[in-house]
Amino acid sequence: MNDLTIRQMRPDQIPLAIDWAAAEGWNPGLADAPSFAAEDPQGFFIGELEGRPVAVISCVNYGAQFSFLGFYIVRPDLRGRGHGLKIWNAAIAHARPRVIGLDGVVTQQANYQKSGFALAYANVRYGGTVAAPPPPSGRVVALTDVPMALVEADDATVFPASRPAFLRAWISTPGHVGRALLRDGRLAGWGVVRPCRTGRKIGPLIADDRADAEAIVAALLASAGGGDIFLDVPAVNRDAVALAQGLGLSPVFETARMYTGAIAPLRIDRVFGVTTFELG
Repeated sequence: MNDLTIRQMRPDQIPLAIDWAAAEGWNPGLADAPSFAAEDPQGFFIGELEGRPVAVISCVNYGAQFSFLGFYIVRPDLRGRGHGLKIWNAAIAHARPRVIGLDGVVTQQANYQKSGFALAYANVRYGGTVAAPPPPSGRVVALTDVPMALVEADDATVFPASRPAFLRAWISTPGHVGRALLRDGRLAGWGVVRPCRTGRKIGPLIADDRADAEAIVAALLASAGGGDIFLDVPAVNRDAVALAQGLGLSPVFETARMYTGAIAPLRIDRVFGVTTFELG
């Protein structure tokens, strides 16, 4: 255990963490790495024994007040030897004194509580096969045509910190498709769909109400051509749960959204789809 070496990943090594996440069944996006590195390239860590990777974790700092932890994985054949705790401590040290959030697997919720995390609510991944709807009406536009200032301002209502670098990368990544609905000069709804190891995920999906969210989903599905679709939904948003069920999607698994401290009030009622369990 004492021979484990912890160091920060280079941006070109982040795909290793994504591959390990895929092996755990988390179904990451095909082009997630550049967006994940955009906000805090120093926030990804790897633990090695004699130069071989043993454990990975990320704790991405969003400004001076907030950080989000993800990719907490130890190689299955080397678990139970203390490697996870050592790399966990390195990630937490990188984030201090920020409030830290995470989406943890439910079975580890008690362990996270021992580390100072408190449950905020559950997120549930819904998945299923969806047919492509007809092309939407002209009121839905490409997200890339919307001024980034509007997107960043709207995102600030649903996420605990400003994240302009991440948003710009997420929206502009090849293969990612974004759609938006403008009303009275502001965003009434917007979302992104991206290809994953299996099917596609919609995230984020932000809207004033279920009708606006459904309009964005229809536009995203029309662009994607239907198929296997996944949507990560805050369980406390009943309209979001109803939207997922209305699409014919079923629960796949659940995470616990947890924080180490107080965050600014968020409009969870506008969150119909979480951006990503790994970075929030």
